Amino acid sequence: MDTVYLNGEYIPADQATVSVFDRGFLFSDSVYEVIPFYQGVGFRLEEHLQRLEHSLRALRIELELDWIITLSRLVELNGGGNLSVYLQVTRGSAGKRVHAIDQGLVPTVFACCQPIRDIYQEGADKVEGIKVIVTADLRWHRCDIKSTCLLPNILVLQQARELGAQEAILQRDGALTEGASCNFFIVEQGVLYTPPIGTEILSGTTRALILELADQYGIPRQETEIDYQRLIGADEVWISSSTRAIVPVMQVDDYVVGNGLKGPLWQRMFEIFTRYQHQLMTGE
Repeated sequence: MDTVYLNGEYIPADQATVSVFDRGFLFSDSVYEVIPFYQGVGFRLEEHLQRLEHSLRALRIELELDWIITLSRLVELNGGGNLSVYLQVTRGSAGKRVHAIDQGLVPTVFACCQPIRDIYQEGADKVEGIKVIVTADLRWHRCDIKSTCLLPNILVLQQARELGAQEAILQRDGALTEGASCNFFIVEQGVLYTPPIGTEILSGTTRALILELADQYGIPRQETEIDYQRLIGADEVWISSSTRAIVPVMQVDDYVVGNGLKGPLWQRMFEIFTRYQHQLMTGE
């Protein structure tokens, strides 16, 4: 996967360079997307591109590019098949470090690929449950923008690691928002709950698919605020992301979730979700 896209060119990854004055490098003045391609076709590409445009508009970065042609060609050059495309757009370089935004900057556009695992073939038994911590959400108040300004996320993930956990769920004003690199769900008496979308939560495409599949398969679900007591008292807790699919949480801080085993609703949704993904990957 050594061919990347950079500013109109498809080049070997080791030849890709960006100015040290690029505002993405200096200020994290940039946005990104991670888009799965199954059998060379972008999955929910329209939704991903809508979210990208939302982020670009919020940062007032103007860019005209045929994303479908650009990204499809990149996937093709990297062998096609099942690949995840990382796409980043920065405001560009002014040739100097200055906070104010100069008019007429040309955005920097970068994209690269990596393989997608077929988790369905691995099976639920291979999925290890994780521990999470709950910590303060110190991010800015526009988490609906998929910005590369991820330092708060990185720091709380390091905090989790130091406490023997694999993820951190963030809390603001008594309400849990999302994970440092994921969305989260709880199960109470067979009902699936997750926080509603807003400016403090990123609209995850995996999260949206889980809710759609829940509706399709008759699993009751609600979007509602969740606090710490509901989290530690839940029958099941899951996290979701595009790279990890659905992972069961076995422990929150010092509290064991449910009976300490992978829950039955997680088992069912894992089967539904990964079978759906497997069909996209194989056509079977």
